[in-house]
Amino acid sequence: MDSVNMFVNGQAMSGGSLNDALAGAEFVGPVRTAARYRFYSVRDEFPGLDPVDTGGAGVPGELYRVSYAMLRDQLLPREPPELELGIIELAGGDGSLSMRMRAGAVDADGVVDITGQGWLEYLQSLT
Repeated sequence: MDSVNMFVNGQAMSGGSLNDALAGAEFVGPVRTAARYRFYSVRDEFPGLDPVDTGGAGVPGELYRVSYAMLRDQLLPREPPELELGIIELAGGDGSLSMRMRAGAVDADGVVDITGQGWLEYLQSLT
């Protein structure tokens, strides 16, 4: 297998400032996570998922099939230090790679809980 599923929910989504890092990837379609995550805005620059045992919600995003080379060379180098690569659960029970909040990052200044909204919806609420 030379490609994997990658869930994106922020700037790498269609129209976002990091979407060019997925140029050549196969767009699978819109998806949601399982209802096991809190969703945060970090300084209103990018979002982050954080897995929780209770009080989680499904988070909307997009699913892509990406090569390991694309992930390694194009997407991961542009991700912010507050995020790390992990495995998440999608609404249908399948797993996917995704960027997640690093341990302790949710307690940093400028981090706001936006659970219940998608990233694009949240950005629109700021204007």
